[in-house]
Amino acid sequence: MTNKGAITQFIEKYYLHFNAAALVDAAKGYEDQLNNGAKMLVSLAGAMSTAELGKIFAEMIRQDKVHIISCTGANLEEDIMNLVAHSHYKRVPNYRDLTPKEEWDLLEKGLNRVTDTCIPEEEAFRRIQEHIVKIWKDAEASGERYLPHEYMYKLLLSGVLEEYYEIDLKDSWMYAAAEKNLPIVCPGWEDSTMGNIFASYVLKGELKASTMKSGIEYMTFLADWYTENSGKGIGFFQIGGGIAGDFPICVVPMLYQDMERTDTPFWSYFCQISDSTTSYGSYSGAVPNEKITWGKLDIDTPKFIIESDATIVAPLIFAYLLGM
Repeated sequence: MTNKGAITQFIEKYYLHFNAAALVDAAKGYEDQLNNGAKMLVSLAGAMSTAELGKIFAEMIRQDKVHIISCTGANLEEDIMNLVAHSHYKRVPNYRDLTPKEEWDLLEKGLNRVTDTCIPEEEAFRRIQEHIVKIWKDAEASGERYLPHEYMYKLLLSGVLEEYYEIDLKDSWMYAAAEKNLPIVCPGWEDSTMGNIFASYVLKGELKASTMKSGIEYMTFLADWYTENSGKGIGFFQIGGGIAGDFPICVVPMLYQDMERTDTPFWSYFCQISDSTTSYGSYSGAVPNEKITWGKLDIDTPKFIIESDATIVAPLIFAYLLGM
């Protein structure tokens, strides 16, 4: 990398051991992948959109350093919620001291807490719901079906939310992704607030479940994308654990074993940022080498695990990759 910025110089000088060194090694490995023409999947678990990762992740998307995203339904919608209702979020620095009564008071105010940040779901969805429901119903009336993120792209690109914007549009990773029509995989979307709202319209008989494409269709979409794009390798950069990581990484053994496409390449790079320390039986706490036995990673796939807080680590790695 030429013209290294101050952040990159800082971490190279001082991040020399333990998780700090793993951070630098992982960043350099990611950069090597891009330099070699490989593509990169980034998975977002947890509440990364609520943590405003978009402030730097959007630039990663704009600079073509991310080629496909796997995220939870919460991350898909919460970036848009932050875009249209940012001023209604409430920070609770003393969240560790809250009593059950204080937690109940937050609920009654329409504030759902994620660690130190309360999401104003009612306020956000007051601005989003009528527009997204219209898009769903218009699609159904036209006999069309789309994946969850495709409906969100339609919502953002239609311009109907512009009057509500409360942050700089360049800080929304979903808007950056929509502009590029970036592939997204959103497994388990149904458990998100928007997924619950869609289900409620199905229960009321106002929408058909089939108007929303399913998780199986996400997997087949991903299988086709992986097949078409793996010529020079596809890396896997996992933020957190859970379904956002487990769902997409399984596409390789599925293609190799179930489809019997034995020329399918393994993931060419793997990094996980997680505060789940190595544990018993959990996916998030599994060391990368375990994935060799599942046919996901090769013996010599570069593997990194950074046991730390993703809200600290991910922006530093992205800053390195952006030359900051």
